[in-house]
Amino acid sequence: MPEHVHLARAGRRVDWRRAFFIFLGLGLFTAVLLSPPWPAAVDPVGETFELTREGKASIAVFILALVWWVFEVVPIGVTAIAIGVAQALFLIRPAKVAFGDFMEPSVWFIIGSLVIGMVFTRTGLTKRMAYRVLVLVGERTSMIYLGCFVMTAAMTHIMAHTAVAAAIFPLLMAIYSLYEENDRPTRFGKGLFIGMAFVAGAGSIVTLLGAARGAVAIGFFNDMAGREISFFELTWFMFPVGWVMVFLLWAFCMVVFPPERRTIPGLRERARHLHSRLGPMTRDEILALVIVFATVGVMIVRSFVPALEPLNKSAIILVSTILFFLLKILTLTDLEEIPWNIVLLFGGAMSIGLCMWQTGAASWMAIRWLVLFEGAPWLVFVMGVALFVLMMTNVIMNVAAIAICLPVALVIAGYLGVAPEVILYASLVSAGMPFLLLVGAAPNAIAYGSGQFTSGEFFKAGVPASVLLMVVLAAFVWLIWPLMGMPVIQ
Repeated sequence: MPEHVHLARAGRRVDWRRAFFIFLGLGLFTAVLLSPPWPAAVDPVGETFELTREGKASIAVFILALVWWVFEVVPIGVTAIAIGVAQALFLIRPAKVAFGDFMEPSVWFIIGSLVIGMVFTRTGLTKRMAYRVLVLVGERTSMIYLGCFVMTAAMTHIMAHTAVAAAIFPLLMAIYSLYEENDRPTRFGKGLFIGMAFVAGAGSIVTLLGAARGAVAIGFFNDMAGREISFFELTWFMFPVGWVMVFLLWAFCMVVFPPERRTIPGLRERARHLHSRLGPMTRDEILALVIVFATVGVMIVRSFVPALEPLNKSAIILVSTILFFLLKILTLTDLEEIPWNIVLLFGGAMSIGLCMWQTGAASWMAIRWLVLFEGAPWLVFVMGVALFVLMMTNVIMNVAAIAICLPVALVIAGYLGVAPEVILYASLVSAGMPFLLLVGAAPNAIAYGSGQFTSGEFFKAGVPASVLLMVVLAAFVWLIWPLMGMPVIQ
């Protein structure tokens, strides 16, 4: 038989593993959707929360998306589209609402962040920065890990971790090109990009500038506990846990993803030579830096100046996108190369997160989980709250996870004599580090664009990393935070 016929038949072979997980997701979706009504949840004050048909259906859509995302049976952006389609076809939410969430301001913020990362690559700023970093950290791959992770975490103290990941990503790609000339996945590549995503989350908890979740949580806390949490008070308690996690995650990557080579001989000299060949900074590089620093500066000032608070951060960052094209730093070709697979992923994440919130499914889940700890010792209760936030923030927006869980947890804490402060800080720590799914945080999805790992590999690495996080958090809740002056018992 001719060779081309054999190749054609080989190409038509059924991928049974893929088929299994496609039908597993569809089967679980159908089973939950058609199941009898689920029992209501009752909160500590006796209020009943019924799970509506729409709420149960939103859980079914979430399970379908979870299976397809983890096992990547179709591109992650296509799974995101399926989330909107399922909501519209099964009358969970109106189509205009379900698909409208794909263009939420947060999704536009991610687009703006990705464009900033693209500008760093197109102008050559990425290579300039990468060579400088390599000259500084040297030829040992362990130090390359550490240097990149420390730089990523430090930047998240002053700007949103989404924007940081988008800016750091092309720099890591440039560094990796000096380690491996082709794009094939390696252990070093997996550790470099997965580690970047993890430490971006760890660094972002340290200040209110790293992500929106902190301001939202403090707002709930002020309303329910009647006490103001200052910018510097939050940093005082979060700085040590954030940086302990950064260094532990570096050690984690060295164990789970040990680089194939301990050193890259001649790397420092090669980086120095390549940097010298770049010559002086070009007009586009200077303009790009001015625009990016101005954008970041406005977002920082917005956090401290009440008059600027109404300015939407997505609109601010998109001004930089418009300027890049007005000044011809980017072209139409660059616009067409935006990774729309990642943009769709976050559109789908927004859609399912808001769906579970608006249908009451997320509140029902929070109450059902937290009342299990109503009579538990205070430490078990606090860790139970943190674990629920950790699970929820991997599948819906961390802001939504905080908004759903924190009010319920603060009510139960009052019955157990647990101080509200420890609930707030424990929730913020776990909300900042969703290590399991790509949809948990924008840095996770941005790192996925490297092609160094699959969503399943990310999940496998995220399980022990999440266990590590919970162990560290327990140590802080039980011992370190009380020594620093945080009340834990009322």
